[in-house]
Amino acid sequence: MRGIRGAISVAEDTKEAICGATKELLYKIAEENQLILEDIASVLFTVTQDLAADFPAYAAREMGWTNIPLICMKEIEVPGSLPRCIRVLLHVNTAKVQAEMKHVYLREARALRSDLK
Repeated sequence: MRGIRGAISVAEDTKEAICGATKELLYKIAEENQLILEDIASVLFTVTQDLAADFPAYAAREMGWTNIPLICMKEIEVPGSLPRCIRVLLHVNTAKVQAEMKHVYLREARALRSDLK
Protein backbone atom coordinates (compact mmCIF):
# COMPACT_ATOMS: atom_id res chain seq x y z
CA MET A 1 0.00 0.00 0.00
CA ARG A 2 1.20 3.51 -0.85
CA GLY A 3 0.11 7.03 0.02
CA ILE A 4 -0.64 9.84 -2.38
CA ARG A 5 -0.96 13.41 -1.13
CA GLY A 6 -2.64 16.39 -2.66
CA ALA A 7 -4.10 19.79 -1.89
CA ILE A 8 -6.14 22.51 -3.53
CA SER A 9 -7.33 25.93 -2.47
CA VAL A 10 -10.84 27.29 -2.96
CA ALA A 11 -11.85 30.90 -3.56
CA GLU A 12 -14.79 30.85 -1.17
CA ASP A 13 -16.53 28.74 1.45
CA THR A 14 -19.44 27.46 -0.60
CA LYS A 15 -20.72 23.98 -1.34
CA GLU A 16 -20.09 24.51 -5.06
CA ALA A 17 -16.50 25.71 -4.56
CA ILE A 18 -15.61 22.87 -2.19
CA CYS A 19 -17.20 20.15 -4.34
CA GLY A 20 -15.76 21.52 -7.57
CA ALA A 21 -12.24 21.82 -6.17
CA THR A 22 -12.37 18.39 -4.55
CA LYS A 23 -13.44 16.76 -7.82
CA GLU A 24 -10.73 18.63 -9.73
CA LEU A 25 -8.09 17.43 -7.27
CA LEU A 26 -9.25 13.80 -7.17
CA TYR A 27 -9.54 13.58 -10.97
CA LYS A 28 -6.02 14.96 -11.36
CA ILE A 29 -4.55 12.57 -8.75
CA ALA A 30 -6.29 9.61 -10.40
CA GLU A 31 -5.09 10.69 -13.85
CA GLU A 32 -1.48 11.36 -12.81
CA ASN A 33 -1.22 8.01 -11.01
CA GLN A 34 -3.34 5.97 -13.46
CA LEU A 35 -5.61 4.86 -10.62
CA ILE A 36 -8.68 2.69 -10.86
CA LEU A 37 -11.28 2.84 -8.09
CA GLU A 38 -10.62 -0.71 -6.98
CA ASP A 39 -7.04 0.24 -6.07
CA ILE A 40 -8.05 3.00 -3.64
CA ALA A 41 -8.21 1.58 -0.11
CA SER A 42 -9.30 4.75 1.74
CA VAL A 43 -9.21 8.53 1.56
CA LEU A 44 -8.61 11.07 4.32
CA PHE A 45 -9.64 14.67 3.73
CA THR A 46 -8.77 17.69 5.84
CA VAL A 47 -10.06 21.22 5.47
CA THR A 48 -8.82 24.41 7.05
CA GLN A 49 -10.90 25.99 9.82
CA ASP A 50 -12.38 28.53 7.39
CA LEU A 51 -14.16 25.88 5.30
CA ALA A 52 -17.47 24.56 6.61
CA ALA A 53 -19.99 24.71 3.74
CA ASP A 54 -19.68 21.03 2.78
CA PHE A 55 -17.71 17.83 3.20
CA PRO A 56 -15.10 17.05 0.51
CA ALA A 57 -16.20 13.41 0.82
CA TYR A 58 -19.57 14.39 -0.63
CA ALA A 59 -17.85 15.33 -3.89
CA ALA A 60 -16.05 11.97 -3.97
CA ARG A 61 -19.38 10.18 -3.52
CA GLU A 62 -20.81 12.21 -6.42
CA MET A 63 -17.88 10.95 -8.52
CA GLY A 64 -18.91 7.36 -7.82
CA TRP A 65 -16.44 6.66 -5.04
CA THR A 66 -19.20 4.87 -3.11
CA ASN A 67 -17.34 1.75 -1.92
CA ILE A 68 -14.24 3.59 -0.66
CA PRO A 69 -14.01 4.51 3.03
CA LEU A 70 -13.80 8.32 3.28
CA ILE A 71 -13.39 10.64 6.25
CA CYS A 72 -13.24 14.42 6.64
CA MET A 73 -11.42 16.26 9.41
CA LYS A 74 -10.59 19.85 10.40
CA GLU A 75 -6.97 20.94 10.41
CA ILE A 76 -5.29 22.63 13.31
CA GLU A 77 -4.98 26.39 13.02
CA VAL A 78 -1.40 27.46 12.41
CA PRO A 79 -0.47 31.14 12.04
CA GLY A 80 0.36 31.96 8.44
CA SER A 81 -1.06 28.76 6.98
CA LEU A 82 -2.75 28.70 3.58
CA PRO A 83 -6.43 29.71 3.90
CA ARG A 84 -9.37 27.82 2.37
CA CYS A 85 -7.39 24.68 1.66
CA ILE A 86 -8.54 21.10 1.11
CA ARG A 87 -5.91 18.41 1.62
CA VAL A 88 -6.18 14.73 0.83
CA LEU A 89 -4.31 11.52 1.53
CA LEU A 90 -5.22 8.50 -0.58
CA HIS A 91 -4.15 5.02 0.49
CA VAL A 92 -3.65 2.99 -2.67
CA ASN A 93 -3.06 -0.72 -3.20
CA THR A 94 -0.30 -0.88 -5.77
CA ALA A 95 2.91 -2.69 -6.61
CA LYS A 96 4.58 0.66 -7.40
CA VAL A 97 7.23 1.96 -5.02
CA GLN A 98 6.47 5.11 -3.04
CA ALA A 99 8.82 7.21 -5.19
CA GLU A 100 6.59 6.49 -8.21
CA MET A 101 3.52 8.07 -6.60
CA LYS A 102 2.70 11.49 -8.02
CA HIS A 103 1.47 13.99 -5.44
CA VAL A 104 -0.75 16.76 -6.79
CA TYR A 105 -0.98 20.35 -5.53
CA LEU A 106 -3.24 22.75 -7.42
CA ARG A 107 -4.01 26.46 -7.44
CA GLU A 108 -2.54 28.37 -4.49
CA ALA A 109 -1.79 25.05 -2.77
CA ARG A 110 1.16 24.63 -5.14
CA ALA A 111 3.07 26.82 -2.67
CA LEU A 112 2.84 24.00 -0.10
CA ARG A 113 5.13 21.79 -2.20
CA SER A 114 7.44 23.96 -4.27
CA ASP A 115 9.67 20.90 -4.74
CA LEU A 116 7.03 19.30 -7.01
CA LYS A 117 6.36 20.26 -10.63
